[in-house]
Amino acid sequence: MTLQWVWLRLELRRRWRSLAVLALLIAFTTGTVLAAVAGARRGASAFDRLSTGALPADVVVLPNQPGFDWDRIRALPEVAAVSTFVVGDLAVESTRPDIYANFPPADDEVFRTIEKPVLLAGRMFDPTRVDEVVVSAGYPAAAGQGVGGRVTFRLASPEQGEMSFDPYANGMQGPRIEARVVGVIKTPWFVDPVGAGGFIVASPAVFAKYPDNLLGAGHERYINALVRLHGGAATIPAFKVALARATGKPNIDVWRRSDETSQYNKVLAFEAAALLAFGLAALAAATVLVGQSVARYATSTVTELDVLRAMGLTRRQATGVAAIGPFLAAIPGALIGIGGAVIASAWLPIGTAALFEPAPGIDVDLPILLSGGLAVIILVTAAAGTTAWLALRRNPARPPSRSMVAVATARLGLPVPIVVGARFALERGRGATAVPVRPALLGAVTGVLGVLAALTFSSGVADAAVNPARYGQTFQAFAFFGLNGQSSPATPAVLTAIAADRDVAALTEAKVGVAQAGADISVTMYGYRSPGAPVDQVIVAGRAPRAPDETLLGVSTARRLAVTVGSMVTLEGPRGRKPYRVTGIGFVPIGSHNGYDDGGVLTFDGFDQMFDSYKFHLALIAFAPGADQDAVMARLHAATTAIPGGDTVGVEVQQPPPTLAVIQRVQVLPLVLGGFLALLAIGAVGHALATAVRRRRHEVAVLRALGMTRPQTRTVVIAQATLLALVGLLFGAPLGFALGRVVWRMVADATPLFYHPPLAVWALVLVGPATLLVANLLATWPGHLYTRLRPAHVLRAE
Repeated sequence: MTLQWVWLRLELRRRWRSLAVLALLIAFTTGTVLAAVAGARRGASAFDRLSTGALPADVVVLPNQPGFDWDRIRALPEVAAVSTFVVGDLAVESTRPDIYANFPPADDEVFRTIEKPVLLAGRMFDPTRVDEVVVSAGYPAAAGQGVGGRVTFRLASPEQGEMSFDPYANGMQGPRIEARVVGVIKTPWFVDPVGAGGFIVASPAVFAKYPDNLLGAGHERYINALVRLHGGAATIPAFKVALARATGKPNIDVWRRSDETSQYNKVLAFEAAALLAFGLAALAAATVLVGQSVARYATSTVTELDVLRAMGLTRRQATGVAAIGPFLAAIPGALIGIGGAVIASAWLPIGTAALFEPAPGIDVDLPILLSGGLAVIILVTAAAGTTAWLALRRNPARPPSRSMVAVATARLGLPVPIVVGARFALERGRGATAVPVRPALLGAVTGVLGVLAALTFSSGVADAAVNPARYGQTFQAFAFFGLNGQSSPATPAVLTAIAADRDVAALTEAKVGVAQAGADISVTMYGYRSPGAPVDQVIVAGRAPRAPDETLLGVSTARRLAVTVGSMVTLEGPRGRKPYRVTGIGFVPIGSHNGYDDGGVLTFDGFDQMFDSYKFHLALIAFAPGADQDAVMARLHAATTAIPGGDTVGVEVQQPPPTLAVIQRVQVLPLVLGGFLALLAIGAVGHALATAVRRRRHEVAVLRALGMTRPQTRTVVIAQATLLALVGLLFGAPLGFALGRVVWRMVADATPLFYHPPLAVWALVLVGPATLLVANLLATWPGHLYTRLRPAHVLRAE
């Protein structure tokens, strides 16, 4: 034991710099991997943690009926709590277009018996004061002010509330209220939309004081509600039956919050998977880079222990001595890495998960950090011990394995430097001349595969991040004619004027209603007809409906109903239950009652067979390619306002789908992932070249003594690097391209969005030249060292 400790003291004094560098390398990789894994876990659970204890709403009930009796709904046995809100606007006076007011509460149940908030700063408003508001988590950054800030908003006049069409065309004309921000809140319902800035929530006192301004003088506007049920989502079918019985209306729109929750969790799972993939890539890079450093340290220690083995040091003792140095480096490395991961947690989770995170800031995930840190220490020590044990067991008399490729290059009569370079690239060697061939080859293949897969996947992400058509949005504007069965008398003339514009390529008129499918599924249905060329429909399978008894269903609706193209589905509307054949599955326009993947499409005649009225009446407007959107919109506004009554029709630009902003938030991750995998390949190939220069200098010295020139020795390293790159390209390029497409197809199906096969053209064109260039750049310095080699000195030392 004394002999071992004496050696260890000498080793630490002599090689402390190497161990310090190893500790820093371990710390960097440990911090990166643990931060990514902990961030992925935190992000995936963000919505569930926000919902815990929040008493979230189970359904949103949207009767959209003036004077609806909510007391009857509160009395239903399935109902635990009801929080009503006014479908009326508050206009926030702000220079920031992304600041808005949420629907004002119509009672004081909100934030008390339903949607209890996480209070991020300040306090809740006093429900009896009109001059206090709370704001969303994104408001302080968007508005530049938080708790204590002032906000001004304005109400409509009672007369504006009575207008059916575009009541706010001339701005809000009611009272102006100056309020103070008293708190910053977050709940599963009151959370910032993806891509939006922030919003305010007024006190219930605003509605109590100004009901005529929010509902109109005759209370023509309406109140909807968030509803929490006894038994949660499982009670929804019974609640819908009770709702229909209590109101006599079977087609009241009921949003199941579980559907939206499921979609949120899909997005969070995608972001978590992307972050976890980044962590795994970092782990792969660490395995190669740190593993090679540990293996090199252990192997060199074993070589130096040969003297002590002759004095009685056993194999087990030699293994322990060789592993103790990496073990001591791993302890501070793991601790520093854990500290770095804790600091990095202040910027996590990423993307949409950050919107739902109930406790933003530094987070200490002890299970991940402690188990990860312990695993690092164990793995580093085990790698050093295993390497040392294998080095001690290796039989020096055993002939090294030969590479078929290297043998073939010799049989083909290729120049000696090429043959030697092939041997260095593909043959490990033995003893002191052994080099890490397999890690280098694996690193080259993995690097090319990973980079090309990441860039192919990134091409799909980049396309989906800027192309609304991937979410079914093939139109750029819409015209709003009316709601609840009342449309502007100018509708036919406005449609004619819009269709006559030279830059309007397609126009589709649509009526919107809500049907029921099964016991608890509401389906927003669009009835389509076109005066000319129709707006394109994005269809995943099948075709658009042509007959009154045919329908196209949204992707998510079809999944919930478990139907495919050709299936029959029964839909119920005000005019009864009718069977419809599903002719297509695709996407529908985003509306106030549905997402782009949720709902269905009927012909105009099919819509009239199901509905005796409509909730909304609108038109979808597609512009010609290359048209100036601002110029077209200006002409359409001028054309519609010139028509008698046309000023009551709203013509607006269609905003991009929210999911597009979700994809934009993770657009950088595939590129970072590709960068880490490129680092993996560079580290593996670079280490192999550098090791070959040091360990095979004797072979090169012999060749130099036999007449090999200095430029030829440089060619040896170039041939070695080029062959490693070619192996990486041969196996990695096709696998990477295929893997990138497969993963993007899986993401497209899960999101969902229309799958368009990604083609990273520049990546495919440049991957070969770039790989060869990087490999030869890595060969520059090792090749230079070979040219400086002094054969006489090397051979004399040997």
